[in-house]
Amino acid sequence: MQIEMGPKKQIEEIMRGMKCSKDFECYKLGFTNLGRIRDIGMETFVECLAENGQACEFSFPFGDRRFCKCRLRIYLAKKLKK
Repeated sequence: MQIEMGPKKQIEEIMRGMKCSKDFECYKLGFTNLGRIRDIGMETFVECLAENGQACEFSFPFGDRRFCKCRLRIYLAKKLKK
């Protein structure tokens, strides 16, 4: 996926402000292997629909659902609709 300069700069800024145990594999692969999510209208997290979501350091359970608090994934979902 080719990213315009504006979003690319924002993505790199987000990445500088966080740590990722997978060394931003999603970025290095061009965001081609993102886990499924659903934007539920919250600013700081999205619902994680990935089958292996419990293995992600940014996911957390709440009730019978799982949510994602990865700032990069949230940006991609909300701003780039990915």
